[in-house]
Amino acid sequence: MKLISWNVNGIRAAVNKGFLEWFEKESPDILCLQETKAHSDQLGFELTHPKGYHAYFSSSQVKKGYSGVATYTKKEPIKITDGFGVEEFDREGRVIVTEFKEFTLFNVYFPNGKQSSDRLNYKLEFYEAFLKHIEALRKQGKKIIFCGDLNTAHKEADLARPRENEDVSGFLSIERKWIDRVIEKGFVDSLREFHKEPHLYTWWSMRSGARERNVGWRIDYIFLQTELKKHLKDAYVMPEVMGSDHCPVAIELDF
Repeated sequence: MKLISWNVNGIRAAVNKGFLEWFEKESPDILCLQETKAHSDQLGFELTHPKGYHAYFSSSQVKKGYSGVATYTKKEPIKITDGFGVEEFDREGRVIVTEFKEFTLFNVYFPNGKQSSDRLNYKLEFYEAFLKHIEALRKQGKKIIFCGDLNTAHKEADLARPRENEDVSGFLSIERKWIDRVIEKGFVDSLREFHKEPHLYTWWSMRSGARERNVGWRIDYIFLQTELKKHLKDAYVMPEVMGSDHCPVAIELDF
């Protein structure tokens, strides 16, 4: 089973850059997209009903062209949930939950805290509420995978210029410590199970040729709880895939 997560920075723009051809060729079992920037009624049939897939969308109720996530899956889920039960977060269209027999998958577009102190607080509150929610589900016996754009680089190896960004949201100590807590709670950063090396980035500024020079950040992740680690066979980033300022990240499972 191959699961891919990708912040497409606008699904309609991605279509114009070859997204549908890439999707058909890659043929993942599950594809999770973030920052779709569209409501489903703004999308063509090829995006809402791609051949061989069930498609689920969560869109912002705050404004159009903002946020949004989409999950495509070959296997029909047992249950689909829009959001995670907190109105102030769910109204921004940041979470879709798809439940399968083997695991419960959260496709999440975590908030960006760079815009203002209010948005940083919103991001930190989202972090806390989300972790509390998945912890409660774990105690009920659910097996959790969550993926998406966390908008935070965890370690110094996860961005090209850590010293210059110590005081920038996305690499603040308080944000990074939340990822530490996620791992302490029994979740695994899938990529680091196979790749310990630096310079594996998933986002690059669109200015000054940052991608060509690989001056980037790793802010897109797939986490799974420790109990699922035995099923994890590979994890990798896909920097060669264009069409967004982010690149896809992927895992392979033996379900």
